[in-house]
Amino acid sequence: MSFAQSMESLKKVDFNDLDFNNIGSWPGALKVIVAALLFAVLLFLGYQFHLKDLQAQLERTEAQEATLRKEFSDKSFKAANLDAYKEQLIEIEDRFGTLLKQLPSDTEVPGLLEDITQMGLNSGLEFESITLQPEVERQFYIELPIKIVVQGNYHDIATFVSSVAGLPRIVTLHDFDIQPVSEGNPDLLKMNIVAKTYRYNETGGQQ
Repeated sequence: MSFAQSMESLKKVDFNDLDFNNIGSWPGALKVIVAALLFAVLLFLGYQFHLKDLQAQLERTEAQEATLRKEFSDKSFKAANLDAYKEQLIEIEDRFGTLLKQLPSDTEVPGLLEDITQMGLNSGLEFESITLQPEVERQFYIELPIKIVVQGNYHDIATFVSSVAGLPRIVTLHDFDIQPVSEGNPDLLKMNIVAKTYRYNETGGQQ
């Protein structure tokens, strides 16, 4: 039977009479067309699902490529600047060593107390007390608080504070408290202050 004859016989088919439970009784041309349509649908669906998988895989690959490119760029930059990093490390170590030299050792604390006392006297202040407080241990250093109570006028106190801040050893000032000594003499002031000096913690904070 030719294709034209098949199409002609297909036109004579009453689709209302078709038994969908007995497809084998359908005309041959109709069965071929239905089979072709089913094949096309299955092919299209298969292609779509497969294409989606490929698309997802492509996106993952592109993301991995971007990550690898960034890692490569970072490592290339570090490799290209390795000598500069080494020089910076040496400079940091030198600075750290310089800072450590500014931290007094235990044997230098009495001398530091003497220097602070002398600066106060030279500034015209009168000392009520200067006492060492308990040490405070930090990870890389140990704080040595020194509580100072002095009397003097505003100018003398300012000169003293400036002199202590200019010491070659690291000394920081905390917890200022300045009050008039009496209402009758407002120019005479009493200052409570805590000076903190530091020494290197050789244990590095390890217990």
